Amino acid sequence: MVKRFKRILLKLSGESLMGNKSYGIDSGIVEHITCEIEKAHKLGIEIGIVIGGGNIYRGLSASQQGVNRVTGDQMGMLATVINSLALQNSLEKKGIYTRVQSAIKMDEIAEPLIIRRAVRHLEKKRIVIFAAGTGEPYFTTDTAAVLRAIEIRADVIMKGTRVAGVYDSDPEKNKKAKFFKKLSYSEVLKKNLRVMDLTAITLCKENDLPLMIFNMNIKDNLKKILDGKEVGTIIS
Repeated sequence: MVKRFKRILLKLSGESLMGNKSYGIDSGIVEHITCEIEKAHKLGIEIGIVIGGGNIYRGLSASQQGVNRVTGDQMGMLATVINSLALQNSLEKKGIYTRVQSAIKMDEIAEPLIIRRAVRHLEKKRIVIFAAGTGEPYFTTDTAAVLRAIEIRADVIMKGTRVAGVYDSDPEKNKKAKFFKKLSYSEVLKKNLRVMDLTAITLCKENDLPLMIFNMNIKDNLKKILDGKEVGTIIS
C-alpha cells in the first residue's frame, strides 16, 4: 500500500502524558504512545516529535503566580526535556533508535539542535525528538513543532489530542459541538478555532504545511492515517 507521507512531525502535549494524574508522567500512557509510534515507525515513516511540558510546568501560568515570564518559560522548556527523555527511554526499550535534540545547549543530556544532523538521523530511520521548544521565551511548543516541521521539510504536522479532531467548541463540555472534517487555515483564523496558537497557524499557512488533528488515545489512529484512512481533521 502506498503511504501518504514519507516524513511527519508528531506534536504531543505535555498534558497527554499525565493520563488521569493531576501532574507528572503516567507510565501507562507513555507505553501507549510508544506503541502507536512504533507502528508508524514499522511502516518506514520518518518521524520527528515535539512534546510540550504542561504536565510538569507551564510558563504562562507561572507568570500569573508572580514568576517572571521569561524564567517561567525557561522552566517550561526544561520540562519538555524531561518528557522527551521519558519518551526516548520508552522507545529505545523497544529497540527503536532515537535522538533527542535540544534547542538549549545541554551536551551531557541531548544533542544540540542541528537541523542537517536531524535530517540525517531521520533518513537513517532514527526518531528525532526536538526538546526545549524554540529555545526562546514567549513561544509555545505548538510554534516550535511547526518550525521544526518546516525545517526538516516534513510532509505534514500531526497533532495528537484526546478528542477526535477540531470542533467549533469544546466537545468535552458541549455534546452538541460541531465536528469539522476539513478546514482551510483561513477558516481556522476566521472562526477563531483554538487548534494551535496564532503564530503556529500563521506559519503553517504561509509555508503551505498541512496540519492533522486526531485522537492519539485511540489505538491505531496514527497508523490508520498513515495508511491513507480518513481520521480526525485535516487543515490545509
